[in-house]
Amino acid sequence: MFRKVQIPQPLIQSLQGVEGFDEAAFLNVHTSATPITSIRVHPQKSEAIHDIFSGSIERVPWSSHGYYLSERPSFTFDPLFHAGCYYVQEASSMFIEQVLQQTVDLSKPLKILDLCAAPGGKSTLIQSLLSKSSLLVSNEVIRQRVNVLKDNIVKWGCNNVIVTHNDPRDFAKLKGFFDVIVVDAPCSGSGLFKKDEDAIKEWSENNVILCSQRQQRILADVMPALKENGIIIYSTCSYSKEEDEDILDWLSTAFSLSNIRLDTKPEWHIVETTSQLRNYGYRFWPHLLRGEGFFVAAFRKNDGEKFKNKTRFVSRPVTRQLAMQLDSWMDISEQELQNVKGSIYAWPKVMYEDYDLLLQHLRVVYSGTLAGALVHNKFIPDHALAMSPLIHTEVSGTEVDASTAIAYLQRKNIEIPGLDAGWNVIRYRGHNLGWVNVLPTRINNYYPKELRILKEKP
Repeated sequence: MFRKVQIPQPLIQSLQGVEGFDEAAFLNVHTSATPITSIRVHPQKSEAIHDIFSGSIERVPWSSHGYYLSERPSFTFDPLFHAGCYYVQEASSMFIEQVLQQTVDLSKPLKILDLCAAPGGKSTLIQSLLSKSSLLVSNEVIRQRVNVLKDNIVKWGCNNVIVTHNDPRDFAKLKGFFDVIVVDAPCSGSGLFKKDEDAIKEWSENNVILCSQRQQRILADVMPALKENGIIIYSTCSYSKEEDEDILDWLSTAFSLSNIRLDTKPEWHIVETTSQLRNYGYRFWPHLLRGEGFFVAAFRKNDGEKFKNKTRFVSRPVTRQLAMQLDSWMDISEQELQNVKGSIYAWPKVMYEDYDLLLQHLRVVYSGTLAGALVHNKFIPDHALAMSPLIHTEVSGTEVDASTAIAYLQRKNIEIPGLDAGWNVIRYRGHNLGWVNVLPTRINNYYPKELRILKEKP
């Protein structure tokens, strides 16, 4: 099956001679209407993958939990998708796992910044790789995209993540704070041509230049926050050398950085490229592998300041009485419970100082786990608590079938006889979906309005 796609001729001309580029194969793959669907399974929530999806399933070779699906199901009407059991993610970008595994010791406590994080694919991937004592700051500069990022972090059940809404320059004050900074930079988007025809319409040579300049500004602004010997990972979904290899050369001349050569397997068909200054980058061509266009490279920083915390604590721990009440809902043994304007957050004790510090210096949208809120001195559990691994398995709840689960996710009224009065968790195949409150005459559906399924199942 073929479709008519007009790839900009200036782009084709600019790619002549780039390692791995084959004009005929490149044009041919863009006219193919065969979609590629890939997902990444949550390592703590995963079930047997063949029990979730029908059809043939293949591993994404460079990912521990990534899979290709032979057909694209209706994710909207799969309760396990809403339970955070998997994330629909483009296969090429899952290679970030390999970059991290080859450049840092993931078993150690790390502070990682995902600078351009929305909608959350890379952040949830990174979080799945980290130790419990590691911290991930997941940032998005565009306000309209922050809530989507937060929702995906909540769905993934993260406790060691802080979601922020800051410009890259805001991180410069945190000199030497991060061990790793991931910059999946805004780009001209040519790597998305195969799945997004609007990206073709928006592409221009001028936009490539503007994006290249913006990428340099972003990298320069955030560089002070990377500690000495820290790792910076740079990626784009662009094919243009101005946004890829040329940026690597700019990085290596503008800063004291050492490029890191990565290991890839021949059967992966990832193309190692070298820039004019012999920096190594890695290109993902859709005519060579099953994935969209992607470029990634890594550097180690050779200098930098040691972070010094000069701030005082400003957070407010909850009362002893409230902590005892929360102990019946969740595992608080390794958590600092904070009251932020009536909202109760659980922060990992091992990272309490970092959480408090970042709350003072950044626009924090979400942190740790939002357990709930105090309303007239009564604790109201939040959706995030239902999605969190911190919630006690003994909390009242009920298992529902697929049709009831979908009705719940549509925020419809549901009838479930025999539920205990008060707050109950709705579960599907053992995975939490959210809360209902059982009253004497009705069941109130507390699935978040902004997350509800708006469509009717065909």
